[in-house]
Amino acid sequence: MAQIVHKYTLLILLSVLIMHSLSTSVHSTKFHEKKPCKRFTLYFHDILFNGTNLANATAATAVNRTQLGNYKHGMLVVFDDPMTKQNNLLTPPEARAQGFYFYDTKDAYNAWFAYTLIFNSTEHKGTLNIMGADLMGEETRDLSVVGGTGDFFMTRGIATFRTDGQPNAFYFRVKMDIKLYECY
Repeated sequence: MAQIVHKYTLLILLSVLIMHSLSTSVHSTKFHEKKPCKRFTLYFHDILFNGTNLANATAATAVNRTQLGNYKHGMLVVFDDPMTKQNNLLTPPEARAQGFYFYDTKDAYNAWFAYTLIFNSTEHKGTLNIMGADLMGEETRDLSVVGGTGDFFMTRGIATFRTDGQPNAFYFRVKMDIKLYECY
């Protein structure tokens, strides 16, 4: 009798091990970087209101900086910036970037962005929602594309920032390489 119980116990243990190894192999997948389903480049032009450029300004300080450090910590900027295909501000805009950023570090220039790209052109219609940290000391920075509407319905992806120009304290231009990985 003990020998039969021992055989059944061994058989059950072997069956459990086989089932476990099969379920593990079915659910384990290696990460393979996908190619984007849509990819394009736009230039973000931010012209901060300085008290004299009312006609040209596309952004304004909503909350002034704090006295914590020398890196604009706490400053909140609201913007409605043109997005162009070339790095020339005078080229026709492909979209508008509407949202805000705030400087969130007291010992370096870093900002956190949340905005919507609004497209209304012959090429694209709809919106893209982008948010994330802009670590300005890095050559490139990735922000998350967290959704969209129209041509970009429920999309997700990455917007890679690269500073393209900052001739003064009131204007900067960022090259955005947008890669979308979920397109419907």
